[in-house]
Amino acid sequence: MQLGIACTLCPRQCRTPRGDGYCGAPARVEASAVCLHRGEEPPLAGGTDADSSGIVNIFFNHCNLQCIYCQNGAISGRSVDAALAHYTDLDAIAREVARLLPHSNGTVGFVTAAHYAHLLPDLVEAIRGLGLAPTFVYNSSGYESVDTLRQLEGLVDVYLPDFKYIDTALAAAYSHAADYPAVATAALLEMRRQVGQSLKTDDRGIAYRGLIVRHLVLPGAVDNSLRCLDWLADHFDPTVLHLSLMAQYFPPREGLPVPLDRPLRADEYRAVTDHADSLGFCRGWQQELEAQTNYRPDFARTDNPFEP
Repeated sequence: MQLGIACTLCPRQCRTPRGDGYCGAPARVEASAVCLHRGEEPPLAGGTDADSSGIVNIFFNHCNLQCIYCQNGAISGRSVDAALAHYTDLDAIAREVARLLPHSNGTVGFVTAAHYAHLLPDLVEAIRGLGLAPTFVYNSSGYESVDTLRQLEGLVDVYLPDFKYIDTALAAAYSHAADYPAVATAALLEMRRQVGQSLKTDDRGIAYRGLIVRHLVLPGAVDNSLRCLDWLADHFDPTVLHLSLMAQYFPPREGLPVPLDRPLRADEYRAVTDHADSLGFCRGWQQELEAQTNYRPDFARTDNPFEP
């Protein structure tokens, strides 16, 4: 995991100074929000106490994937408005985590943190230095370097990767990463090696170790989704792996190409969920189509971008 003048943290292998690479991330940390988030999967966001639930998510700015349909586009671009860099110091992030953690289920999430992986050990140390021992969740696009993931072994308790594409042409067109299928499949196998393919939960039903794989079904891309599920069924035990099939896609901006310019249709999502059932996936979650209206954060909010 190298930084310096030749950053090689992610599969892009930019080998350029920080700030000049594909993701645009500077050397210092940049995060837009540290907040309680109740919109995650139940073992991550739930809890038996309604007043003490939700994961404390840290939403890092910039991203090494740059999907053209990103729902967090305001903070994921190469260039992010300085007004949305609410946190630029690890200690400040740790203090906010400490303030929120008593109101959570004891879980902290690193959201899209591949380009800051070199800082995560120091951030974890800062959080633990405040007398805290949360479960750490690595929420990822799936576009991860195996070498970097190996440097996180023992730090991450739960991996929460996306598995977006098995279709290289789709990955190139939508995320500028034709190598995504090869990269993500290798990353998934490395995550499994570290934490296993099952999900361990405590007596509250809160995850403390393991793996959840997410897949967002995109409009007009049912075949890609079916093939992603086929790969997962071939390389994981579908009766063990927790699979989160998401229907929440909506066009986040005008000008997207067809068919990303429309929401997901019910028949498209049903084709994918039916295939998952036929392959034996029986642990995990399927969304209602109404989710399309829910996950629309406003990162200009300094308290919680997901709550009105």
